Amino acid sequence: MLVQHLDPLASSLFSLLAIVSLLLSFVMLGSRWLKNYLYAFAAESWAIAALSAAVGHYGGYPELYVVAVLTLLFRGLLLPYLIWRIIGRLEVDREIHEILQPSSGLVIGALFVMFALAVSYRIAAEFHLELTIAVLALTVMLSMKLIGFLMLAVRHEAISQILGLLVLENGIFLGSQILVPGMPLLIELVILFDLLVIVACFGVLVGYLVTHVGTTSALDLKRLVG
Repeated sequence: MLVQHLDPLASSLFSLLAIVSLLLSFVMLGSRWLKNYLYAFAAESWAIAALSAAVGHYGGYPELYVVAVLTLLFRGLLLPYLIWRIIGRLEVDREIHEILQPSSGLVIGALFVMFALAVSYRIAAEFHLELTIAVLALTVMLSMKLIGFLMLAVRHEAISQILGLLVLENGIFLGSQILVPGMPLLIELVILFDLLVIVACFGVLVGYLVTHVGTTSALDLKRLVG
């Protein structure tokens, strides 16, 4: 298993990129401005692309170089561009319908990280990986998934919903690069294609909301029933 045979330099590099990705999720969680969400997501995707390349180099998985390039192009450039175009069609540039203030969201996000750390230690202990980077990888993966769910629950702008879902998926993708780097390339390609479909569907949904409801809040979806 890769995480059991890493030299200190590789472990430090993986840890740095994983922590940067998690911090960028907090940037999204703590902001109201849609463009800030987008910048943070693009930067997070670049960090994950760099992580894929690093895992490919130190783990001897040449297919991960392809994954890194595709991640950079699709997650880091194409998806942000498509979402940017959606934002450009909207009359709203910030989150209006909030259940929680950004400061409260950051506190809950920090609690999620503590919970994810406790769960990760228990999981790693079962496989005797307590002293490896597996603990950090699991913590970051679970934390980003929980933060993504939190964004889906407390943010109601359509763009926030898109990015919350993408953060959740980024967490899964990041963890898989460290924990199971031998994942078949075909699966990685299917995941990237699914993300494009998700963003395209949300773009259609946003256009429908603006045309027929006059808002981009997901709270008003019930007005489309019937």
